[in-house]
Parts: sequence; C-alpha cells; structure tokens
Amino acid sequence: MQYKMLVLDMDDTLLTDDHKISDLNKKVLLEAQAKGIYVVLASGRPTSAMTAYAKELELDLNDSYMISFNGAIISQVKDDLILFEQKLTIEQIHALYDYSIKMKTHIITYLDDEIISETDSEYIEIEKDITGMAHRKVSSFKDYVDRPAVKCILLENPAYLKEVEKDLLAAMPHLSVSMSKPFFLEAAQNGIDKAASLKQLADKLGIHQSEIIAIGNAGNDLTMIEYAGLGVWVDNVTPELRDKANLIVSSNNNDGVAEVVQKYILN
Repeated sequence: MQYKMLVLDMDDTLLTDDHKISDLNKKVLLEAQAKGIYVVLASGRPTSAMTAYAKELELDLNDSYMISFNGAIISQVKDDLILFEQKLTIEQIHALYDYSIKMKTHIITYLDDEIISETDSEYIEIEKDITGMAHRKVSSFKDYVDRPAVKCILLENPAYLKEVEKDLLAAMPHLSVSMSKPFFLEAAQNGIDKAASLKQLADKLGIHQSEIIAIGNAGNDLTMIEYAGLGVWVDNVTPELRDKANLIVSSNNNDGVAEVVQKYILN
C-alpha cells in the first residue's frame, strides 16, 4: 500500500513525556514530507498549543494541516486559515457546567486563547503545563462564558472520572464525549471527533481512507484509529483499547512514530 497521509496524535504519542518531539521522530517526519506525504497533527489541544510543533515539523512549508480541539477545528498551518469549525452552544456549555456541579468535577473551557474555570485543580495545572495557555479563574463560569466555545473538559481523579464518563454518555447523548487523558473527560458538539474531521480533510485532498495511517494512544484517538487504513497504537495506549488497532509499536518515549514511518513510508 502506498500511503499518502500520516495523522498523529500529539500528547503521549508523537511527544515524549516532557512534551518534546524526539530527534528521530522529527528526522523521519521531515523525510516523509520530502516524499510528498501529508503529515497532519490531530490533537485535543487548542490550535494555538499545536502551532509551534507544526512549524517545527515544517508543516507550514509543506502545505499541511492540523486538526485541533479533538476535531472541532481543521486549519491550514501556513496561513492559519480555518477550514472548518464547530462549537458548543452557550446552552450546551452551561448545561455541562451544571452537570459538573452535580457530579462534583472541575470544568474548563477556552475563550480568547485562555483556559477558563471557576476553580483551581492539579488537573487544570496539568492542562496549563501542556498547552502553555494562561488560566483565567472567574467568579461565575456561566456569567463569563457568554458565547459559544469549542469544547469543555471535566476534570477529576481517573477512577471517579471513568464513572462520570459512563453517566455523561447517557445523560447527554447529543454530545461527543471522549477521554483524552485519564483525568480529562472532553465534551464537544455532536458528531465532532478526530475521524469525522480527518475524513473531511482527506476528502478535500482526494485521499482515500485506505491511504491513511493514524497513530494515537487514548480514547479520543479511537475513531481515527478505526477509520484509517492502518490504525496504530503506541505501546503506552490506554490498556482497554489495545485490541482496537491494526498494530502496536514502541511507546511515545521510544520513537514509536518513527518505527511506523520507517517501516510503512520510508522503506
């Protein structure tokens, strides 16, 4: 199979635990692009927290794309052009806030490139560290969030949040719900996920799903792993998902992405 597109989750997949792209991963991804392969970053991260990595990989010079906010935005790297965007309504965001109060979780959203919350939490600190974004703590979440936003995240300890996930799927079946980390439960507009946006982008570029490799590690990657012609987990995949991909490679800290590129694209 001649693959034409490589789609990469970022945190815990492409990036090492210290949020860096390894030298080997960078080298082979530049080589793949030199062969005409589209390298696309697909992350739960906000767009602004992906751009520096995209440019480090020269996606701007190779006319490539990013899928951010778990699929809610598709953008072209070189000119920051948004090709697709789908937001939660104010009513949906406020309903999620009420739900978070009922379930005793923290909740964040994003406005004007800031993380918005009513509370502090060790898990919000992790999101600040991952994204590099400022955190605005407000006295009233519902008063401050007065316009649509791309997504919300509910945050709590992993064991409890897994139970919340089951409840939220039943309580709000009209939303797209997925876990991006064990302590991040993400909610977006109905129909929004990485696979839906990947399909939209691939169709625009005339690329068939059989010509796509997707690599990820977590629940919010599952749809694109199942959609791609070759779906790959890195070894640090969420344990219950291990049997859901075509292939498992080395972990994010051991150049798993490079292993795939070398075998299926550069060989």
